[in-house]
Amino acid sequence: MKGYIEIDSELCKECMLCIEVCTKGLIKKSSKLNLKGYYQARFEDKGKQCTGCTLCAIICPEAAIEVYRG
Repeated sequence: MKGYIEIDSELCKECMLCIEVCTKGLIKKSSKLNLKGYYQARFEDKGKQCTGCTLCAIICPEAAIEVYRG
């Protein structure tokens, strides 16, 4: 099953837990700041490796990640 995620950059508070938990290494730290001054996480899946496992969304304390499958 393939999936993808969307990260709400304004909710992201740079905890980077999603980066640590992604087994495929598809989430990276962005060089962009959000309005609150945090470096947001970004999703990069050029090889379509995301399985939609939801680990990133589960661990996010700000509920900033939405996971889609299909």
